[in-house]
Amino acid sequence: MRSPRRAPLSRRSLLKGGLSAGIAVGMSAASWSRAYGANEKVRIASIGCGGKGWSDLLDTAASEWAQVTALCDIDDSMPHLGQAAEKFPEAERLTDWRRLLDKPQLFDAVIVSTPDHMHASPSLAAMHLGKHVQCQKPLTHTVFEARQMREAAERFKVVTQMGNQIQSHPAYRTAVKLVHDGAIGKVKEVHAWQPGAMGWRKVDDRPEGTADVPPTVHWDEWLGVAPSRPYLPEIYHPFNWRAWQDFSNGQLGDFGCHILDPVFMALELTAPRTVRASSPGVNREVWALKSLVSWEFPGTKRTAGPTVNVHWYDGEGHVPTHERLSLAADVVLPGSGSAIIGTEGTLLVPHVEMPRLAPTEKFASFEIPVQDARNHYTSWIDAIRGTDQTTSHFGYSAPLTETVLLGTIAIRHPDTLLTWNAPGFVLSGVPHAAELLTKPYRGGWMPAWV
Repeated sequence: MRSPRRAPLSRRSLLKGGLSAGIAVGMSAASWSRAYGANEKVRIASIGCGGKGWSDLLDTAASEWAQVTALCDIDDSMPHLGQAAEKFPEAERLTDWRRLLDKPQLFDAVIVSTPDHMHASPSLAAMHLGKHVQCQKPLTHTVFEARQMREAAERFKVVTQMGNQIQSHPAYRTAVKLVHDGAIGKVKEVHAWQPGAMGWRKVDDRPEGTADVPPTVHWDEWLGVAPSRPYLPEIYHPFNWRAWQDFSNGQLGDFGCHILDPVFMALELTAPRTVRASSPGVNREVWALKSLVSWEFPGTKRTAGPTVNVHWYDGEGHVPTHERLSLAADVVLPGSGSAIIGTEGTLLVPHVEMPRLAPTEKFASFEIPVQDARNHYTSWIDAIRGTDQTTSHFGYSAPLTETVLLGTIAIRHPDTLLTWNAPGFVLSGVPHAAELLTKPYRGGWMPAWV
C-alpha cells in the first residue's frame, strides 16, 4: 500500500498559474464571443467523443441550431474519434485539445466529456477564450477546480451546463416540485445511496509492468494533467479509469452529482459545514469498495431545523436500513436514489424513476404533480442563442460538485470530522488539509486559473 501523496501547491501558487501550453495568453474572451443572428448556428467542438461523449455529442447535435465543426479525442479508433468523424465528416479532427484551442475561430462552444481528471483544464481554457462550455459530471476532479470553474463562468459571461442530465427528467423535476409544494412538510434528514457493484475496479493497487500503447491511442494526451504512468490494457483506458484516484472520484463522483442533485435543488442547499466518512482502508491508488459519507448543511426554508444532515451510502449492497429511514419493513426501496424525510412523510426518489410518497396509506389519494421534461442538451444551445436558460449552469453545479468532492476527501481520511468554510475556502480537521483541495499538475498541462 502506497502512502498518501500530498499536493505541493498552495492556493496562492495555484492562482499564479498561467494558461496551458499552446493557448494564447493575451486572447480576451470578447475576442471570440459573438451574438447570434436569427438563422445562425452555434459551432460545436467535442472533446472526448467515445462512451458518454458520443451520446453527449449526438444529443447536443440534435438541435437544429448546432453545427459540429471540430472533434477531439485521444483515441483514433472507431468507437472514439473514428466513429465521430464518420458521423460528422466535415468536422476538423484532432487528438490534443490544446491544438483545438489554438484555433478559436473554429468553434463557439465546447463539450467536454473526458475522464474526470481532464474536465477542468480544457473547460477553463475554453472559457478564457469566451467559449461556452458543457462539461460532464462531476464537474471537476478537485474542489479548487470546481471553484475556479464557477468563477470563470461568471467572469467571462459564458453559457455553461454540467452533464447531470437527469436533472431535466420528469422524475427529478417532480421530486423537487413535491418538496417545494410542502407535500412532506419540512425536511428533517436525507439518505441517498448507490449500492451497485464497482465493476471498473479490476485490481486493488497499481499493477507492475507496462505494455505497448495501441497505435490509435495517444497516451500522453490521455494522461494529461495526471502524473506519468505506463500504459496497461483494460486497466485505465477506455473505461476502468474510474477506479483510480488520479483520474476519477469513484462511485460518489460518478453518481453523487446525479442522485444528490434533486436533494440540493429541492432543499436549496448551499455549502456543507462539516463532512465525515467511514470506509475500509484505502490506499492512494484506488477508491474504496464501500463508503458512508455524512454532511451537515445549514438549514434552509425547506428544512425543519437550523441544520440538516445528508448521508450517502455506496458499495455493493450498501443501503440504509428501513429503521434509519423511518419506513415500514415492507416498503420497497429504490435500487438507487434517495429518501427525503420530512415532518409529514417521506419522499422516495429513485434514480431515473418517478418519486413515491410514504407512508402509502397516508398519500393514497394524493395526486402527484408530474412535471414536464426539459432537453438538457439542446437547452444549452438555446441558452447560447439567448432563447433559454440552463438549469445546471456552473453557478449551481460547481457548489454541488464541491460538496461531492469534499465527500471524496473524507473517504480518504475516514472517521475524521472535517470542517468546511466555503467563503474562505478553508478545510480543517486533518494536517495539510488545504492541500487536499487541489493536486499537482504535470508540466505543460497547468489549467488556466482565473
